[in-house]
Amino acid sequence: MTLGVIPYPQIDPVLIDFGFIAIRWYSMAYLGGILFAWWYIRRLSGQPGAAMSRDHIDDFITWAVFGIILGGRLGYVFFYDFAKYMADPVGIVRFWDGGLTGMSFHGGFAGVVIAVILYVRKHKLDLMRVADTVAIVSPIGLLVGRIANFVNGELWGRPTDVPWAMIFPSDPSGLARHPSQLYEALGEGLILFIVLQLLYHKTRVAKDMPGVLAGLFIAGYGLTRVIVEFVREPDAHIGLMAGISRGQMLSVPMFLLAAWLISKGIRHKKALANKG
Repeated sequence: MTLGVIPYPQIDPVLIDFGFIAIRWYSMAYLGGILFAWWYIRRLSGQPGAAMSRDHIDDFITWAVFGIILGGRLGYVFFYDFAKYMADPVGIVRFWDGGLTGMSFHGGFAGVVIAVILYVRKHKLDLMRVADTVAIVSPIGLLVGRIANFVNGELWGRPTDVPWAMIFPSDPSGLARHPSQLYEALGEGLILFIVLQLLYHKTRVAKDMPGVLAGLFIAGYGLTRVIVEFVREPDAHIGLMAGISRGQMLSVPMFLLAAWLISKGIRHKKALANKG
């Protein structure tokens, strides 16, 4: 072991191997995040003035799953490895080779946004309030997803000499690196979840400023991603463009959407005050 390096915990990324198919921790992270979201939003639906009924939630979760998987996969194809999948289009749907690996958060995010908009229009619900409800549970999915990236030994950070650096078995260079997956799990997962819960349960933001919580979630994710990307190893086949990574580039539009949502919530509160 190199001096000052924390040993990387050897965890088999395959949870159960049936021979013809393997269940991986990464796939279970997706499932766990979705189940938590379903359970938690159902609990919230019991409160007066909830954005969705329990029947709505049971129906919407299917829409969300399709948005996450289709958006995440297509996002990865178009944003990160377009040439490879154009040469082998069947690879786009070849999930059995590695669970749900090869997914893009930004693609999955776009898929969920589309699912929310379509579902809200179909059932004539309040878009901003539904968006807030979805936003406050989303960080848990990000938390378990990044931990699964760590278990897979993928998406590691750049070389460093910090005391908590790790050597990842999948790194051919064998260098001590930032465990950037854990940085993201902490920032866009745990911390963002706690902040949104405090705002939702301890303030009137959700009631008086619909859309603000969704905006803060998007801004919080974007900020964490932009910061952590400075210590995360860029994708080898993409690299950097003018010193900016693909993840940072894709996060910039999220700040514009976050600003729009927050401003919409602020305008809503002002409108209520004027009526009063």
